[in-house]
Amino acid sequence: MASPNVTVNPEDLRILRELARRKMEAVAHPDNQKRRALWLAHDAGQGERPLVLAESHVSFADLPASQTLCTEQWARDLEWGLRFDLWQFEVMQDDHVLEPWVNTGWRVSTTDYGVQARTTWADRVSGNVSSRHWDPPLTDLPRDLDLLKPRSFSVDREASLAWRDHLAEVFDGTLGVRIRGGFWWTTGLTWSAIDLIGLEQFMLAMAIDGESIHRLMAFLSEDLMEYTSWLEAEGLFTLNNENDYIGSGSLGYTASLPAEGYSPDAPARPCDLWTLCESQETVSVSPSMFEEFVFQYQRPVAERFGACYYGCCEPVNNRWHVIKKLKNLRRVSVSPWCDEAFMAEALGRGIAFSRKPNPALVSTERWDEEAITEDLRATLQAAAGCSLELIMKDVHTLAGEPMRLARWVELAKQGIERWWAR
Repeated sequence: MASPNVTVNPEDLRILRELARRKMEAVAHPDNQKRRALWLAHDAGQGERPLVLAESHVSFADLPASQTLCTEQWARDLEWGLRFDLWQFEVMQDDHVLEPWVNTGWRVSTTDYGVQARTTWADRVSGNVSSRHWDPPLTDLPRDLDLLKPRSFSVDREASLAWRDHLAEVFDGTLGVRIRGGFWWTTGLTWSAIDLIGLEQFMLAMAIDGESIHRLMAFLSEDLMEYTSWLEAEGLFTLNNENDYIGSGSLGYTASLPAEGYSPDAPARPCDLWTLCESQETVSVSPSMFEEFVFQYQRPVAERFGACYYGCCEPVNNRWHVIKKLKNLRRVSVSPWCDEAFMAEALGRGIAFSRKPNPALVSTERWDEEAITEDLRATLQAAAGCSLELIMKDVHTLAGEPMRLARWVELAKQGIERWWAR
């Protein structure tokens, strides 16, 4: 078998193809087909019940089901993903949907902005996250902003296509293989801004050197617009309207994308896609300052896309009158620190109420089902009449008990049966 600089072990192929066969059985299962239909109805504001998702990669890694048998690293990576898909379908039983594909992305590279931060990471104690310290490269804004340079971009088409073809040989028709995937997590801009100048300086400069913040945010917005234009011109965008991860935890299922004029024989355009926009870093900024220094630079980028999911961990209720100006707003994150009653009235059924329960509920040493149930009840009653999705995310250790997340899914479904107003 021709492969791009990898060793192919026959036993690895047998393992991968057997897992692919099992995945295809799950794809065809009536429960999987039902979930897909539920997501499409949910996106259209016609869902019959709230949808339940749980991000479980970290907890799955602690289970015997995650242990890989393949010998080559590239094969183990694929095996782990397939085992996770099956565990999520068979054990977790949330509303994730399996599709008959293995996805691989375009190999795109970008340069930096002409400057680099010096970053030090702490030792990882548990989970998949670690703290970091970084020295921002821009310390004197009026002087240092001139150091910024627009990024340049490149794509290795040969390597991307070679890997796609390799995967097609590996799965030998058992699973389809396609190039699909995005090139960033967020179009929010403030993450990049704070990496460049630091959080404290960003906050202070809005009050004492607003001109420099305007210059910085305009630069970042224009650079991201250029990147978007380059990806479109190079034909690298792919659809994200199925079980694609969109926003900060939701799934991309929608019948409204791609937009009118899309051709299946041509690459996707920005107007055919979901995007995420958020600004968690500015949670303590007043709504008027958020609009002046952040939102006005986010908006032209976000509105190039067909649909926008706004928010992550920040409470958005106090800046809702700003965010709602987005013409393509379709889903909004309702974080643990958000006013649920306010957001339920604001969103109605036209914009999805994407609820993120506090992950501490499933992560602390003491497992308290009464507290979890009360949290679910409060959301289900507050969001009655909304297009509601319940997404447990940002969990890492689960106090060493990975099956807690499956139990949370079960409790969420029981709560829906008990309290959801049909």
